[in-house]
Amino acid sequence: MSGRVRLGVNIDHVATVRNARGGVHPDPVRAAREALAAGADGITAHLREDRRHITDTDIEALSDLCAEAGRPLNLEMAVTDEMLAIALRHRPHAACLVPERRDEVTTEGGLAVAGHEARIGPVAKALADVGVRVSLFIEPSIEQVEAAHAVGAQVVEFHTGRYCHLSGDDRAIEFDRLQAAASRAVDLGLEVHAGHGLDYETAADMMGIAEVRELNIGHFLIGEAVFVGLTNAIHRMRAAMDRACEATA
Repeated sequence: MSGRVRLGVNIDHVATVRNARGGVHPDPVRAAREALAAGADGITAHLREDRRHITDTDIEALSDLCAEAGRPLNLEMAVTDEMLAIALRHRPHAACLVPERRDEVTTEGGLAVAGHEARIGPVAKALADVGVRVSLFIEPSIEQVEAAHAVGAQVVEFHTGRYCHLSGDDRAIEFDRLQAAASRAVDLGLEVHAGHGLDYETAADMMGIAEVRELNIGHFLIGEAVFVGLTNAIHRMRAAMDRACEATA
């Protein structure tokens, strides 16, 4: 592993708790500020079509916060005209195109890029044309990596949920799949990120894939914050990642 792997903190579920009761507490923007102060390299937020957690007002405030802090905002978004218009208005550092279904509890898999290039390509181009870095949240599949490259993505973020739910030989097979997809992505000039379902242990595992340059982690960190505080949770995650990097150097 060469170089420090960045840690992006997803603050969606602070907004989930806020919205469960209404009102303004807990404030996801406050959480983002604390995350940055604790060493997060950037903030990730998913503005869903149904606004179940992050809201338009949150995105405005997060855009201002990240600009002031000089840290990137990674806007997760569905491939829709509405979300494209919002992204073009705010021009975050990066936009990560993700699949979205109204009845899912959380994102259940990667974006199907292969076979849908005609729909995804124009959105990717529109974002890139205004200087937004285009990321695609995909399964660790060679086919999806090649399709992401074909539509003009600069980054692929691999869905690690399957890896995190497996064990033993099945997990080892999935790790090899992640490794192969990451290698192909770098061959094509794409930067490699990973996220979904990661905890201290599985985030450290991802450090064994030399091509990974960034992890985006949310639900686990927000859950840990209930017990140890957000700053401590981020420090522990950063330490787990760094130890694993040193071990593979």
